[in-house]
Amino acid sequence: MTPEQLAEAIIAALDQAVAAGDVTVEVPREVRVERPRSREHGDWSTNIALQLAKKAGVPPRDLATNLASRLAEVQGVAAVDVAGPGFLNITLDAASAGELARSIVEAAETFGTNETMQGRVINLEFVSANPTGPLHIGHTRWAALGDAIRRLLLASGAEVTAEHYTNDAGNQMDLFGASIVARAAGTEVPEGGYPGDYVTEIAAAVLADRPDLLDLPEAEQIEVAKELGYRHQLAQMQQTLDTFNVHFDVWFSERTLHDGAVEQAVERLREQGHVFDQEGAVWLRTTDFGDDRDRVLIRANGVPTYFASDAAYYLNKKDRGFPEKIYLLGADHHGYIGRLKAISACAGDDPEANIEILIGQLITIAGARMGKRRGNALYLTDLLEWIGSDPLRYSLARFPADSPLDLDGEEMRKRSNDNPVFYVQYAHARTCNVARLAGEDGVSRDDGFDPSLLAHETEATLLAALGDFPRVVAQAATLREPHRVARYLESLAASFHRWYDECRVRPMDEHEEITDLHRTRLWLNDATRQVLANGLGLLGVTAPERM
Repeated sequence: MTPEQLAEAIIAALDQAVAAGDVTVEVPREVRVERPRSREHGDWSTNIALQLAKKAGVPPRDLATNLASRLAEVQGVAAVDVAGPGFLNITLDAASAGELARSIVEAAETFGTNETMQGRVINLEFVSANPTGPLHIGHTRWAALGDAIRRLLLASGAEVTAEHYTNDAGNQMDLFGASIVARAAGTEVPEGGYPGDYVTEIAAAVLADRPDLLDLPEAEQIEVAKELGYRHQLAQMQQTLDTFNVHFDVWFSERTLHDGAVEQAVERLREQGHVFDQEGAVWLRTTDFGDDRDRVLIRANGVPTYFASDAAYYLNKKDRGFPEKIYLLGADHHGYIGRLKAISACAGDDPEANIEILIGQLITIAGARMGKRRGNALYLTDLLEWIGSDPLRYSLARFPADSPLDLDGEEMRKRSNDNPVFYVQYAHARTCNVARLAGEDGVSRDDGFDPSLLAHETEATLLAALGDFPRVVAQAATLREPHRVARYLESLAASFHRWYDECRVRPMDEHEEITDLHRTRLWLNDATRQVLANGLGLLGVTAPERM
């Protein structure tokens, strides 16, 4: 019996209680079941009686007792206990619990997917790096977390568009072009420019494309260098992210907003009644919606502000049919929360429903804080070469986004059980090895399956952990917290290793008869392999078959 099937049984018990006149209440179409903190309290627990008691006008324990008597008659339920003020603790019989192993194997890659976010259309923006230099350590965290959130939302039924907003307009691009020209000429970059070694490499590539660069008029040099350097840098960013197993559906160019979209956005917001003119500038009255001050859209000299681009970009997303917009921003963007929510409200949306802003905290590796303009940045390419994609993605995913991180690169590389990613990947590789050797011994799943034989204590624990996976996925998606999946996988790996130490899938030797116990345990082994693979996939981490 899966957790979903148990939830359906609870709903059926509620329907029966209402039909019998024992209680009058609207029966919910969804009931949540969870694993109790202690295995002594059964396989699953629900607080549905506590949730409905007040509406039903009965004491929670009375409602729980009524449901317990009905659930006790359900095939596959071994016992139901009423605990505390009205919790229901449910224990399944071994056969019913063990049936989950076959369900997981048959579901394969779809096990863990759910429909909790079915029908929701979401634009998820993350990384959004300036194309003036390589992706650095700060972008790396949001790349790992953003892509994991994308995978979780998709697994929970949402329609998701992953989007990279490319800041390819403004003074920073002019400084980028001027820096390339300076390096091409062998001179120092201008004040406020980009001094990194990568600029010298880009300058060489630009000169290869345009050998006549330095023969052009000065203004044209900067314009040509800016455009060619931008193309080289953007291609490098895309290639690096691809190596990091991060993929975007849309690469949105800020430039496109300056072909009339900004002006149109200002007029649309004016029509909403939130734009005013003062001292020659055009303002948006964001204080009406909680911002700490009103914001300038168009300066007195007629030049749009970055805030104007933000407003135009928000309206662009809305026009493209995204009711929900999630922004993943860096640690230095706390001030954006109020202003972006104010834009949403000024555009006629509900800031609590139509926009969500997540702020990631700073990250250091081996104690080195990095800044791209100082020319000593730790780039994603460096991290991939040093640590590798899997350890890097997993290590970043296993912590909440709002927690500052200080990681040790050498520890992340270690192939030992003290390294969480190795521990989980090794568990997956071990399941593959068990299946491979069992097959060589003649143990085949197709020859038999008797779930009642999965009666060992470690098997009950492992099955309960496997059954919890869909709930973990749904919760991680709802809360935008991939670390819940990582921590779950570590717990699952621990349960599997304990089971492996206690229960054999293969016969001891060639003289031991192969029985349904061996075959059924192979089903459980393969179910564990599938869940480990599915969970690692949600984090963008590979599931190796050998280690």
